[in-house]
This record gives sequence, structure tokens and C-alpha cells, in this order.
Amino acid sequence: MIGTQELIMIFGVIVLLFGAAKLPELARSMGSSVGEFKKAQKESEKSLKEFEKSLTEPAPAKTRVQETAEKMGIDIRGKTDDQLLDEIQKSSEKPKEVSEP
Repeated sequence: MIGTQELIMIFGVIVLLFGAAKLPELARSMGSSVGEFKKAQKESEKSLKEFEKSLTEPAPAKTRVQETAEKMGIDIRGKTDDQLLDEIQKSSEKPKEVSEP
């Protein structure tokens, strides 16, 4: 454990290194650094809890667009509804074969 004499010695070395005028600025910057660290720590804990919560929740139901795309044989993994709508539209616009007389 650090005793009183050691703390006084450490404080004296700090005063010699940085000067008495720089000590308040040094303390302020250390305080803001600790505050930023704690803020980042809380944010990461919050995002971890949200991620864990998302793992335990059931998967959301499929939208009508996703169901339609699956029926048409379109792979829906990792695609948004807008992307699926574009693919559905492209597949419905394919030129139909015209039989010649």
C-alpha cells in the first residue's frame, strides 16, 4: 500500500517535472480522459446487452415481400425489402418467348 511519504514524494516529482502552473491543466486533462473512458465503457456495455437481447428474441416474421420472393425462388438472405422488390420486378419483366407462326 502506498503511504503518505510515498504520495508526497510522487507529488514532488510531478511538480518538478511539470511545474506548479501546469498541474491544474494536467489534472483537468486526466479527469476528462477518465470521463471519456467511462462513457465509452458504458456505451459498449449497452451495445453488448442489446446484442445479447437480440440473440434471445425470436426471429421477426417474414414480410409479404420476403414471402413473395421466396415463392418466386429468389434468395432472401441479407437483402432488404427494396432489393427484393427490385429482383421481383426484374424477374417479372423478363422477355417472354414468342412462338413464331
